[in-house]
Amino acid sequence: MNNMEWKIVSSEYLHRDNWLTARKDICLTPEGKTVSPYYVLEYNDWVNGLALTEEGQAIMIRQYRHGLGRTLIEIPAGTMDDTDPDPKFAMERELLEETGYAFEEIISLGSISANPGSTNNLTHMFLAIGGKKVKEQQLDHNEQIEVVLMSIEELQQLIRDNQLLQSLHVACVLYALLHLGRIQMK
Repeated sequence: MNNMEWKIVSSEYLHRDNWLTARKDICLTPEGKTVSPYYVLEYNDWVNGLALTEEGQAIMIRQYRHGLGRTLIEIPAGTMDDTDPDPKFAMERELLEETGYAFEEIISLGSISANPGSTNNLTHMFLAIGGKKVKEQQLDHNEQIEVVLMSIEELQQLIRDNQLLQSLHVACVLYALLHLGRIQMK
């Protein structure tokens, strides 16, 4: 196989902030072509998970999403903190903060990229099972999150009706349903 990886000749940071870091690269392809400018958005890795109660209900969240200007139904998710030792720890932390639930088991479903053409991070997907409410939510100052419990069938209908809009969440739910044997690959 031919090497297709570009060499970064130079990088310039255009903006650096906790929630948005943008850089402009000058790159050289293996064939010697210069690609300039090439813009990359840098983010910490993200985590998301389909969380199920002991009774098998999906623990969903409702919150306002300013990018779309809409209140959406989603699965619990968040940004990995620099102090998180690994993605599973970050997922457990996010689940407890956003929902107040702790889980018997958290299963890794793999990692995906939102847009490998322009972002540098991965989203680590999980299935959390055996959830018990153990405390109240611990939300960030800018978060307002409503916990919504629903059956797996209701969640599947949300996907069929295109009501679960966050694409990384849809991917996680589909991987989780595949893991649970609730959908089949043909």
